[in-house]
Amino acid sequence: MQKNILKSIAGLVAASLAATGCFDMEEHPFTMLSPDNYFTDESSVKQVIANIYAQEQGDLSEFYWYAQELTADQIAWRSWNGGSWGWDSADKFVLSTHTWTPLSNYVNRIWSGAWTAIGLCNNFIADINSVGPEGVGLSQEKFDAYIAEVRTFRVYCFYNIFEVFGGVIPLSISADTETLPQSACAGTTFEEGCRKVCDWMLSELDETNGLLPVNGSVNRCTQAMNRMLKMRILLNSEIFTGEPRFDECKLLAKDIIDGKYGTYSLADNYQEIYSANNDTECKEIIFAFSSDRTYNTKSTNMRNGPFMNYTFASYFDCITVHSGWNCCAVTPSFDNSSNFYDQCVETVTDGEEVTYSIKAEMYDKEQAVCFLDPPYNDKLGAVRERFDPRDIRLVKPYFNGASPTDWGGIFMEGVIRDHYGTGDVQLADADRNGMPLVYVDQIGNFQGKGNHPLQVVENPRWGETNSGIRAAKYPYYTEASGLDMAAADVVEFRLAEVYYTYAECLLREGNAEEAKKWVNDVRKRYFSPEDWENGTTLADGRVLVGAKDQAPRGFSSEFDMDRMLSEWGLEFFDEGHRRRTDLRRFDKFTQGQWWFFGRATETGYDLPAKRDRKYEWFPLPDKALTANPGLVQNPYYN
Repeated sequence: MQKNILKSIAGLVAASLAATGCFDMEEHPFTMLSPDNYFTDESSVKQVIANIYAQEQGDLSEFYWYAQELTADQIAWRSWNGGSWGWDSADKFVLSTHTWTPLSNYVNRIWSGAWTAIGLCNNFIADINSVGPEGVGLSQEKFDAYIAEVRTFRVYCFYNIFEVFGGVIPLSISADTETLPQSACAGTTFEEGCRKVCDWMLSELDETNGLLPVNGSVNRCTQAMNRMLKMRILLNSEIFTGEPRFDECKLLAKDIIDGKYGTYSLADNYQEIYSANNDTECKEIIFAFSSDRTYNTKSTNMRNGPFMNYTFASYFDCITVHSGWNCCAVTPSFDNSSNFYDQCVETVTDGEEVTYSIKAEMYDKEQAVCFLDPPYNDKLGAVRERFDPRDIRLVKPYFNGASPTDWGGIFMEGVIRDHYGTGDVQLADADRNGMPLVYVDQIGNFQGKGNHPLQVVENPRWGETNSGIRAAKYPYYTEASGLDMAAADVVEFRLAEVYYTYAECLLREGNAEEAKKWVNDVRKRYFSPEDWENGTTLADGRVLVGAKDQAPRGFSSEFDMDRMLSEWGLEFFDEGHRRRTDLRRFDKFTQGQWWFFGRATETGYDLPAKRDRKYEWFPLPDKALTANPGLVQNPYYN
């Protein structure tokens, strides 16, 4: 164990030095580094804990985001430039199409990156106990609180792994755990393993909660964060263990809402949640990962970067902390029966000279068929059109001044111009190189490149560089404002999730009207008072009632399970929860149909309307099984 302690402490010291720059930089022999001469005071304890948080944040921000969002119905990794750029040997394509195997690259990367934070938690608990409260100048109460904090966070780390791989993970909680676990699976069967892991997580949370602070820093584990984590486990208990526990979940959610574990309230406007200084200014946030321009830049990149093109900084007039990837898009709302791009751009060819001019800033969406309408009648995907058209989040992105919350709009659509849409038209690259950039709410190979003729419904491989509208859930601030988008902490737990959990539990017991009320308590901040109460007629002829009673396009007026699932998706769009918190619990992850499933084709891949249920869980990667003979493959992949 001493070997692992030294490795653990050495890694933590190095990371803390890099992150804080406030240590004595004098070199010490490796053999001198031990718990006794590293853990010397409360400050050293805090620095190690901060590094544990940062480690898990880095893992979550990319690989877990892929597992939870690219596999679901709201975000797609789409290739372009004739189906080649971003293809990456189908590394991410298999996530969007539910065709992964134990050999898939990102299955291995999700697994291999999952255990570092748990190992750090295990070693911290062992190391600090070997020193004792006197060794770091703490009272027993404060000493116990730090250990409870790390034990709670360790459950959070385990939950993230368990939710992906299920009952075949090892329950590795000893201090001799290596970077990758060498112990056997938690149970003798997949189902037994699921029960054991869930029982352990719930027990740990109950044991530690009373030792945690109430209303502490949102960057640290508190009683409310602990109870929200337990709430998530109870809400998903039926898919985890086969035992529904909605009654317990409902009671716990109500306790959190009533302030039993801390005082929180819904934000009056959504900008507060994602803005700079949200850690101190937003009372809705219960837990968020700390962020700034020099620390945790990977998670800052992952907020918006995968959606952005290479010239996005000119659109937002901002100082960038990352480059655009131009790979992710919001799943389309419309099929390819009309070419939206050509509605906006006129192309004139004179010999070898080609010129372009803008005919319209936005296309006429009614020229194509929405996936929420007949003959498709989807209740999933089609993100942009599931929003009420009066929702203030749908306005063109803007930033008005010097306040961190003076921004709005989360989608980039239509003709893209510099300076928040007021300047010159930006030019596209790759398959539309030199042409005006117009983001369209459809994904298709309209130019027929890559020897792939256009399909009316296309799969994610065959988009173009402008295919799919783009999302910026967190704001970019102009350089002139002096504000920094990286100063917005990455939100993981917030009170709106508790409201929606409580509403879902009510709905499951048959109380639809009361469930709708709790959802509306959150939704009303997205509408003007007039739109919330009053109806209107849209330009396309659709007649809407007041937003408080308006169902999404294509949905029943009844507040039913389809509606509840849709509301989960709209409120927590792009927050890394869609697969785990929503689709699986509603039995829609493999059994629900959206966009291309059952409609598009791709050579070498089966894309049925309903997928094999084995994809409810991920397999263990072959590399893990080879490295650790004690592990057993998920039986659904044998």
